[in-house]
Amino acid sequence: MAARSRVSAGLLLYRHRAGETEFLLVHPGGPFFQGKDRGSWSIPKGEAQANEDLLTRAKIEFEEELGFVPRGNFLSLGAVKQKGQKTVHAWAVEGDLPNDFVLKSNTFELEWPPHSQQRKVFSEVDRAEFFREQIAREKINLAQAALFDRLLALLRAN
Repeated sequence: MAARSRVSAGLLLYRHRAGETEFLLVHPGGPFFQGKDRGSWSIPKGEAQANEDLLTRAKIEFEEELGFVPRGNFLSLGAVKQKGQKTVHAWAVEGDLPNDFVLKSNTFELEWPPHSQQRKVFSEVDRAEFFREQIAREKINLAQAALFDRLLALLRAN
């Protein structure tokens, strides 16, 4: 029996500064991504259950990882397939971090170090930051970079 393909849903928050579009990316917390930067950042996203409304899941994951939900016109960016065969469905929304923003990510528990029988709690996201396009392309998971192209094409068309 084939394994069910994993599906995630996420939001790409963007803003305009000094004539450039900036993208909000998050850095995964925990020991596996500590010290990793290029190609490690992502849009805020999370795994969806079968038959779940994906935009609703994207909003929930954004709130769980950042502590608030952006409001506005959500633009569908379609889906991308990552290296591990996870399909990520994404929407873009224009906005900014609240003035009083403090990262409030949910957490996960993991045996760390491996085989130590010690459980440690880590933040799912340890950083959230806006980046200009060129820097964002260097930092984001390679498969997700196509989301920038799709958003920029939609913005040019309007």
